[in-house]
Amino acid sequence: MLKSIQQRDKPRNRWVKIAITVFLGLICASMLTYLIPGLMNGTTGADASPDAVATVAGQKISAVDFQQEFDRITRSQTVPPMLKAAYSKQILDQMIFQHALKYEADRMGIRVTPDEETQRIKELLPTAWSGNTWLKDRYPTEVMNSYQMTVQEFESILRDELLTEKFRQLITDGVTVTPQEIEQQFRWQNEKVKVEYALIKPADVAASIHPTDPDLAVWFAKNSARYQIPEKRSARYALLDLAKLRASNLVSDDTLRAYYSAHLSDYKVENRAHVEHILFKTIGKTDAEVAEIHQKAADVLKQAKHGANFEDLAKKYSEDDGTKPKGGDLGWIVEGQTVPEFQQAAFSLPKSAISDLVKTQYGFHIIKVLDRETAHTKSFEEVRDSILQPVLDQKVSNQANDVSNQMAAAIRQSDRQSLDDLAKKFNLEVGETPAVAATDPIMPLGNSPELHQVLSALHPGELSQPIQVDSGFVIATVKDVLPAHQATLAEVHDQVLADYQREKSIDLARERSEELAKSAQGGEALDQAAKALGLTVKTSDAFSRTGSIPDVGTGKQIGAAFNMAVGKVSGPTQVGDNWIVYRPADHQAPSPDELAKQKDGIAQQLLQTKQNAAFDAFHTALLDRLKKEGKLTINSDVADRLMRSS
Repeated sequence: MLKSIQQRDKPRNRWVKIAITVFLGLICASMLTYLIPGLMNGTTGADASPDAVATVAGQKISAVDFQQEFDRITRSQTVPPMLKAAYSKQILDQMIFQHALKYEADRMGIRVTPDEETQRIKELLPTAWSGNTWLKDRYPTEVMNSYQMTVQEFESILRDELLTEKFRQLITDGVTVTPQEIEQQFRWQNEKVKVEYALIKPADVAASIHPTDPDLAVWFAKNSARYQIPEKRSARYALLDLAKLRASNLVSDDTLRAYYSAHLSDYKVENRAHVEHILFKTIGKTDAEVAEIHQKAADVLKQAKHGANFEDLAKKYSEDDGTKPKGGDLGWIVEGQTVPEFQQAAFSLPKSAISDLVKTQYGFHIIKVLDRETAHTKSFEEVRDSILQPVLDQKVSNQANDVSNQMAAAIRQSDRQSLDDLAKKFNLEVGETPAVAATDPIMPLGNSPELHQVLSALHPGELSQPIQVDSGFVIATVKDVLPAHQATLAEVHDQVLADYQREKSIDLARERSEELAKSAQGGEALDQAAKALGLTVKTSDAFSRTGSIPDVGTGKQIGAAFNMAVGKVSGPTQVGDNWIVYRPADHQAPSPDELAKQKDGIAQQLLQTKQNAAFDAFHTALLDRLKKEGKLTINSDVADRLMRSS
């Protein structure tokens, strides 16, 4: 490509600014659009190479090729572990399709010309040209800076995209949208229906389900595999409690004064004023509008000067959304923080005074000074209480770390010594934890992942190193280990009861919806039939298929309502976990006037959908044909391994 640009740097009339995100987005979108159902389920073909994940018309796609492509596409994003297999499949499918497309292009004589490559590079990298002069030395740098890839990678992707575009144009050039299709889509999107409905929620009927002990026993016997008790461990521990350490410590005034002197700059206060203001914005206004705003501001100023409550005026008239709810309160401001005109007024007014109108770049302000402080350094007495806590916390932290290091040293000498002797030596609090699984909080020590990890690895009688938890530093030793086992009903009774009620409530909700539908379809009024079952009938607002009914679901989920006669009762319909029985109360046809407004947008939407479908069909047909001809083989073993390891 570098050579071809040097040879043919012809002037062009078309310049398009295309962001790289859009360019790569087309590649990613194609991976999602053109997934091939069943492609990865194929068996290894007779001609498949043992070191290739796929072979297309004699061209191998090796595991190395796949990994390089995976790394290239994912290097600027993080793929969640649970999605890596699916993402890997998409990438491999696209690689196979791109190889198939190149084979088909050779067969049909379709080519991407050097001129087409050059023009696309000009569109994507206009900075690599000066006028019509190609900047040869600058080109690789521009590619790397813009796309974070080499020239070879960039031009390979570019050629693939151009080839795909050629085929897409060839396949979709004859695709059109008829006026009838536009009208049909318009009606589908815009027609509305209003329904009367009764919603039956399993959650609402669960409380009415009261199984007997034999009922639960039978159900548990059928579902016992669902209930496994994980390994649980209990522990004895010795805790260096930071709260008790803090309570036993005192900090002298000499220590506090030393801290104060070392941090004197932290207690310097600049000239500052506590102010409120009322703002009347003039940004973007005409001279006539500014004059009107000035008159309004002057009227409000007059009210403020004559004793009206300033905060109430600010809440009523101010256009500063940030301070309006607070009565115009800006808090404390320091010199240099605001625009000069505002600062001049705020720092020249006496305490409790109200300014005249102050004009700034934002508009007219009325300013009230609530308080003022001149620059000074706060005295030790002023800040003593605020110093005490951080100094005490640092002292306690230093002591705790020192004791923790001593405990660690003692345990390194022997991790089989008595926990009680160690606790006595370092004045630690001894306690026991209940038996808990690895995901349960270890009361009263909290939910420390490190403590869980250490306890799971300790042998009975062995002491851990000091571990920091919320309350301090703890040394732990395993007391008992309860192995994982199949649960008994007694161990999981509450969970079994909840699961039983949940499952049976789904059946009961369905049964009630069936009973309601049968009664209403048999001639009984929907509201009367619902009342007999303890249900309430509601009437929705008119909604479209793309709309929704609050607490029910989307219009599409009860799409049958759009084709039902008014008054006809539906059968029981499941929407999510719930059941609904409904009847259309009104149909609203879309206004013909709206068709003219939406026509072009709908036509474009339909055309895009039909073009995508046509290209998808070509995509599938091409790969199916190559499979039948023996020109496409997938090494399923290698492919499966890649899906798992990527």
